[in-house]
Amino acid sequence: MMSALKRYVAVFVLLLATMIPCMGQRKTAPAPAPDKTRVLLILDCSNSMWDRWQSDSKIKVTQKVLLKFLDSVASQNDIEVALRVFGHLNKDSYGTRLEVPFGESNNYKIQSKIKTLVPNGGCTAASALTDALTDFPATGSSRNIILIITDGMDDCDGNICDVARQVQLTGVVVQTFILGIGNPKDFQHNLDCAGRFEYIPNEELYTQSLYNIFQLSDQKADVVMRVLDNEGMLYETSIPVAFYDAQTHVVKYHTIYTIDSRYQPDTMEIDPLVKYDITLFTQPPMEMKDKQFAPGKANDLVFRMEQGYLRVASEFRRVQWQVPSYPVVVRQRGSKKVLSTLKLGDKMPLRSGTYDIEVLTLPVTRLYDVEVRNAANTDLVIPAPGLLNLAKPKVITTGSVFYLEDGVLTWVCDLDPNTTNDRICLMPGEYQLVIKPQSATQFKDVKSQRFRIESGQQTFISMQ
Repeated sequence: MMSALKRYVAVFVLLLATMIPCMGQRKTAPAPAPDKTRVLLILDCSNSMWDRWQSDSKIKVTQKVLLKFLDSVASQNDIEVALRVFGHLNKDSYGTRLEVPFGESNNYKIQSKIKTLVPNGGCTAASALTDALTDFPATGSSRNIILIITDGMDDCDGNICDVARQVQLTGVVVQTFILGIGNPKDFQHNLDCAGRFEYIPNEELYTQSLYNIFQLSDQKADVVMRVLDNEGMLYETSIPVAFYDAQTHVVKYHTIYTIDSRYQPDTMEIDPLVKYDITLFTQPPMEMKDKQFAPGKANDLVFRMEQGYLRVASEFRRVQWQVPSYPVVVRQRGSKKVLSTLKLGDKMPLRSGTYDIEVLTLPVTRLYDVEVRNAANTDLVIPAPGLLNLAKPKVITTGSVFYLEDGVLTWVCDLDPNTTNDRICLMPGEYQLVIKPQSATQFKDVKSQRFRIESGQQTFISMQ
């Protein structure tokens, strides 16, 4: 018995000894490569870069700052830099060229090119920005950033604002930064339309601004969004929300505000490089302008909303015909813009306020200055329609129905010329009917008749 046990132990040890090397040789799946951040540096080399600024000419100060800065970021493997230059090709030339494309370990090439740059031509920032789209590789996943360094854009070709918007619309570039060096008077025009503009008053801030941009380039901001009532309680509802680039008005994120089973709002990741205009698609929408989120912490985004409910229904009457499901049009008080539509009898949420309502009955029923209160139901009831049963001559006839009030006619609808009987649901009131046979050539052949519609009742008229 003991010898058999020893044999079992020996076999087990032998199997374990053969398995251990195999286990050591097992290859683990490589971790997914992190997304790269690609920064395209667009450098102004127009003639004005020879002007003196701080300790030397603008170009010499820029070369010194950039060379030192590129040394400090050379070891960051998740960031790639490329260099495009304008105004350096020939005297009076307005050309631009990608001098060093994106690629790993290209830092030495960029530094070498920066050392040899000689300002020689004019300002072509708009052209450089247009051409920049083709500089970013189409393959791989990356966050693409453009950084323009310039001493002024007053004499640029093209409209830099329009070009920047078209660049953002492509979705290729996350953000465009513009660093302005030189005299403040050269930047009296507004460059915020083209990107995030920052005027650099001295060399120290020059370097610091570059670090800040690169530090932001690979970070995300956590945003916790809350929609609260006037008592600070969370709304337990789903509401669409959109984040727009505040400079270009291009949508960056669109999602639906939700809370989880523990009644806690969800957290979303937002790019901190962009300043946002945010729209919460309540009725009517709520907006926040120029909102920016800091990386490395949870940012609170709070909407405070007072909301009630609106329902427009028809007075109930038992009838023998089908009552149309009239559309209901909702506008804010005094506005011509349609805010929303719903069907008669449906209930919809609305922010507290005053509204104008149109129910598309025949004729249209208008309800003005309807107040919707917070956490309350506003129920409106309109009269039930009546039914006009009209018998017409067997010949083709044309005609119309008019609403009559205080001696004034308001057109309601036209009759169907291809039928001998019309059945029309009309709201209660006084009406006038006018018909004309197709063969009639004289006014005396036109027939007219007044009639009244009662709520929930039929009115029979024969014009034969």
